[in-house]
Amino acid sequence: MEQTHFKVYGYRWIVLVAFMLVVIVNQLLWITFASITSNAAEYYGVSDLSIGLLSMVFMIVYIFVSIPASWAIDTYGIRVAVGIGAVLTGVFGLLRGVLAPNYTLVLVAQIGIAIGQPFILNAVTKVAARWFPIQERATASGFGSLAMYLGILVGLVLTPYLTIQSGMGGMLLIYGIVSVIAGIVFFAFAKERPPTPPCSPEQEGRSLVLDGLKQILRRKDFVLLMLIFFVGLGVFNAVTTWIEDIVRPRGFSITQAGITGGLMIVGGLVGALIIPFLSDRYRKRRPFIILALVGAIPGLVGIAYATSYGLLLASAFVLGLFLLSAGPIGFQYGAEVTFPAPEGTSNGLLLLMGQISGIAFIFAMDGLKSATTGSMTPSLIALIGLMVLSALVSTRLRESALIAGKG
Repeated sequence: MEQTHFKVYGYRWIVLVAFMLVVIVNQLLWITFASITSNAAEYYGVSDLSIGLLSMVFMIVYIFVSIPASWAIDTYGIRVAVGIGAVLTGVFGLLRGVLAPNYTLVLVAQIGIAIGQPFILNAVTKVAARWFPIQERATASGFGSLAMYLGILVGLVLTPYLTIQSGMGGMLLIYGIVSVIAGIVFFAFAKERPPTPPCSPEQEGRSLVLDGLKQILRRKDFVLLMLIFFVGLGVFNAVTTWIEDIVRPRGFSITQAGITGGLMIVGGLVGALIIPFLSDRYRKRRPFIILALVGAIPGLVGIAYATSYGLLLASAFVLGLFLLSAGPIGFQYGAEVTFPAPEGTSNGLLLLMGQISGIAFIFAMDGLKSATTGSMTPSLIALIGLMVLSALVSTRLRESALIAGKG
């Protein structure tokens, strides 16, 4: 189809779907143990924190691999860099299933999958920029984020049922086979770039990676955005990792914990489909980022205090609807306010903020939980306070000139 004086190709959606499949599987492998923490701890004979480490290792590894992965994405492109992530996810995902009875070997496999994660997740805005015109990029980034949420949703909801039906080893082996299939699909259908760019020539140029990093860190709006991601993504990582421990002291089962986490992701799916689309339609980023952060606060309050299952589910949905919709808009806003810095670099720095805070929040929540009841409510109150501060910081952002100036 024709977009003013440049062409946009229908094959962009096939590339996006192939990329999304790898994202889904990688996130599924990350979150596998979150909704079965107590069962996994009993199976392996280790503590809850040791099971939390199987998820937290992704955040630890991300800190060290994110910048090299972003460099690879911006230097070698989507097919090579995401391909590295797909291979690591497939190989170590399968090994995790084969070596399932041994906690140490499963942890090693998790590290292998975790190394592949930034090669995949940091490419969200690169895929959008390479294949989609500017007025579709928040939507494309929204689908990339939607894939993250789908993977987490499947992991939270399906894992307890598969564990009951097939056992721990059977569940991990099933996920391993799926991860290999996802890698094969990616290499079969993903292409590096369309025959001609999907944008005008002035929007195509990019600075070198290290120069782009220097430019990014000099942009006040991006520094504020990094603070927002530090809080928002950290809250999401911590709540998702400890979802069973958060609700267990109030009498909820592992299945209810999985459904609660899953409904939070369902809310995120709805938000990632609707809110980025509205952001593209009205050519504004700032008001939608503010809306997402403010709207997430009541949901987090409900997660902290709800004692009825219905209210807990409603709170989880609201939290996901708003908090997770901020992700794709934030990624795209960051790419726009730092242009012509490479998208992989801006994307990677934002995700890096969430991994650092996620580690800190996860350890803090475990350390602050009640020794008698196991309640995590005090630490959740602290997270609510940080979310309020994050919402206030978002009001200091300036609108993206790139999207506002699009004719």
